[in-house]
Amino acid sequence: MPAVTILKPLCGAEHGLYERLRSFCEQHYPDFQIVFGVRDPGDPALTAVRQLQRDFPGLDLEVAANPSQHGTNAKVSNLINMMPHARHDYLVIADSDVQVPCDYLERVIAPLADEGVGIVTCPYRGAPRPGLWSLLGSMFVNEWFMPSVRVAALLGSREFASGATIALRRVSLERIGGFAALANRLADDYALGELTRRRGLTTVLSGLEVETSVDEAGAGGLLRHELRWLRTIRAVRPVGYALSGITFGLPVAIIGTALARGTALAVALLAVTAAARVMIDSAPRRSCSPWMQLWVIPLADLLAFALWCWSFATREVEWRHTRYRVARDGTAQPLP
Repeated sequence: MPAVTILKPLCGAEHGLYERLRSFCEQHYPDFQIVFGVRDPGDPALTAVRQLQRDFPGLDLEVAANPSQHGTNAKVSNLINMMPHARHDYLVIADSDVQVPCDYLERVIAPLADEGVGIVTCPYRGAPRPGLWSLLGSMFVNEWFMPSVRVAALLGSREFASGATIALRRVSLERIGGFAALANRLADDYALGELTRRRGLTTVLSGLEVETSVDEAGAGGLLRHELRWLRTIRAVRPVGYALSGITFGLPVAIIGTALARGTALAVALLAVTAAARVMIDSAPRRSCSPWMQLWVIPLADLLAFALWCWSFATREVEWRHTRYRVARDGTAQPLP
C-alpha cells in the first residue's frame, strides 16, 4: 500500500474532536502522515492535536498554522496552506467531524490503484448529539440526502463527492490546478469531483460508510445549516435538485390528499405512504422513546420539504458567521 498524507482542516474546539481525530491515528496502515491545518496558531482545536502528539509519539503528526487567505472558501485556503507539509503522493481529505474504523485508509486508498480513478469518496451517517435539533439534522442526512446519493449511484451517476472523505493522487490534484482551482467554490468537494471527471477520471463511491457528528444547538443553527446544503446543491445541480421534490414522500402525499379533497383512495394512499415511511425509518434511536420516534418522523419530513421550497427564494447562504451569494457555477462571494 502506498504512503498516504491525511489532510485535516480544523476550526475551533468541536465537541468530541479528540475522539474523532484519534480514530485517524489508530489506522492499521503501514505508512501515513496526518497534517492538521488551522488559520490561527491559537485555535483551540490544537489542544486535541497536542494531546494526540503526546499519545502517539511514533506517528507523523504535523501542524500547519497559517492565516493566509486564498479566495473566499476558508476551508480551501486552509488546504492550500497545508499542502507544503504533505510528504506523500496519495492524499486523503476528511472533515473534522468524521470518525472512521481502523481499516478506513486501506479501503479508501485501494481503488486508486486503478489509474483511471480520480477520487474515492465515502457515504456517511449522521450521529446526533442529544437534543431535538441535532436529531432532526441527522435525519436530514440519513433519510433524505444520503439515500439520494445512493439512488444516484445505483442509477449510474457519479456526480457526487463528500467532504467526509475524498481520496486522490497528488498528480490528479495537480492536473486540475491544485486546490487553488477550488478557492472560490462553496461546494469544494463537489467541484473537486467535477474537475477530475472533466479530465476523464472516474469517481468511486466506497462501500465504507463513515460517521459524522451532528451537533445543532438550536433551531436557527439547524435552519442555516440545512439551507446552506440545499442552496449549494441547487446551484451545482439545478435540474436534478428541482426534480428531487418528488422524493419527499409524506409531504407530497399530504398535498395530494388535500388536492383530491380527501377522497377515500387518496386517504388510503396517504396511509400506505405513512406506513412505508415508518417502516423504512433508520435504526431505533437510543435518545428517543417509541412515541417520540413516531411524531419526529413527520416533523422531520415536513421541515425538510419546507426548507426545500424555501431554498428557491434566494441564493444567499450563511457559513461560519459569514453570508455568501452562490452563483450558478458554484462560486461564492461574501456579502456585507
